[in-house]
Amino acid sequence: MIPAILVIDDEPQIRRAVRNALAALPARILEAATGAEGLDIAASERPALIVLDLGLPDMSGADVCRDLRAWSAAPVLVLSARHAEDEKVALLDAGADDYVTKPFATAELRARVRALLRRSRGEGGAADTHLTAGALVMDLRARTLTRAGAEVHLTPTEWGLLETMMTHAGRTLTHQFLYTAVWSGRPYGDAQQHLRVHVAHLRRKIGDDPVRPRHIVTEAGVGYRFVAG
Repeated sequence: MIPAILVIDDEPQIRRAVRNALAALPARILEAATGAEGLDIAASERPALIVLDLGLPDMSGADVCRDLRAWSAAPVLVLSARHAEDEKVALLDAGADDYVTKPFATAELRARVRALLRRSRGEGGAADTHLTAGALVMDLRARTLTRAGAEVHLTPTEWGLLETMMTHAGRTLTHQFLYTAVWSGRPYGDAQQHLRVHVAHLRRKIGDDPVRPRHIVTEAGVGYRFVAG
């Protein structure tokens, strides 16, 4: 069966733009103009991915996301004209997987949707002990990382960060999510600066350009997103 992508947005022109951006994907595009309608369609159609607007007429995007997360594991890509960093963090912590701000670039939206669908398809299948990203190969069983065949030595903290990021490739991870995963949610000092230092060391070891990183992308004021491709 062809998977479905549900677009929940009250603006017809935005739904049309998203539909056109995703036309090349092998998926059916479903549309809803309100949160309630979107939840009903999601429950009946079980879409593979949901594109969700924050500014809906009947309920907040955060409430829709929380309702979805009570019974659905489908990736949620938030789409909104709002730029406030605290809103981005709140939606991601409420269960959204990524965030794109309007006006969006068609290529970026399509790339993020593809990344979320790839990650979603990889969940629930046979456990894979190897994570790959370009020249990087992480062997979870042996706890080794190689880059173009050469072993890369990581500290336990760097390993935990990279494993978390690669496991959730394509998803924007908030600072709090990373702290909970790697430090059990107990950062000390300047939390974001502490994480920034570890990410800088990690980028250097995996050969990621700090100015134009290929793999570990900074989402300003929010967190980080790992790009596997």
